[in-house]
Amino acid sequence: MYRFGMDAAANSTRTETRTDRPDGAGRATGLADRIRPWAVLIALPATLALAALGGGAFGGQEVSSASSGALSADATPLAPAGPAFSIWSLIYLGLAAYAIWQVLPRHRRDARQQRMGWLALASLVLNAVWIICAQAGLLPLTVVVIVALLVVLVLIMRVLVRERAASWQEAAVVDGTFGLYLGWVSVATVANVAAFLADAGVRPEPFEGPAIAILAVVAAIGLLLALWSHGRLAPAAAMAWGLAWIAVGRAFDEPHSMAVAITAAGAAVFVAVSAIALRVRAWSSPGPA
Repeated sequence: MYRFGMDAAANSTRTETRTDRPDGAGRATGLADRIRPWAVLIALPATLALAALGGGAFGGQEVSSASSGALSADATPLAPAGPAFSIWSLIYLGLAAYAIWQVLPRHRRDARQQRMGWLALASLVLNAVWIICAQAGLLPLTVVVIVALLVVLVLIMRVLVRERAASWQEAAVVDGTFGLYLGWVSVATVANVAAFLADAGVRPEPFEGPAIAILAVVAAIGLLLALWSHGRLAPAAAMAWGLAWIAVGRAFDEPHSMAVAITAAGAAVFVAVSAIALRVRAWSSPGPA
């Protein structure tokens, strides 16, 4: 998903470097850093169990049916169609791989993990808390939690952008997973806020104008994320996925609007093409000697 190492553009903006040695050892660890990898590993099963519960497993109520259906695929013009949420399976698989990877002895003292590990744990906790709030019908709290999750994922990406992965395995398991996570949550945050506003009675008629304006903002955010991350493909792929399913929802489901569908599809293409163009340019740029 990512080329091993960083391109010249990344090198020119990086302000931190890896301090770990080739054998995987990093800076000295304290008690907190010894606890961190195990805390992440322990938090993962709880998050996965709640995710399964939120999907209707164990007899639980599906998230889309909670909060009087405010989070369903046809609740607002910015709600992705149902199949969009299958991306969580890939994200959770990546998080499982990450939790195992970061607890391996050679990675526990990795300097990059020391900088992002607690943030990764926070993302798991916030993910679980969001599901609990959604199941309980606490829609206003879901907005607070998902915004906090988005902030945490941005901070994780900040670490990943500043410090290159030491191997292609790390690039796939760490950068790829949290890139997808960030991209999807960026779109999900917009959908969540729209659901909260609609549930609170904010339903502009006609809805096309505000929806199109918001989608344009999301596309701009996708471009800025691509520029900031030097064309990383995982965040763009997840954002394009979410936008594409918004387009499908508006084209074939209620509330129906071909104008919103076309805008969402165009935004998906714009985000994907922007990241690909930046990545191609990075690959074609000569690196430092």
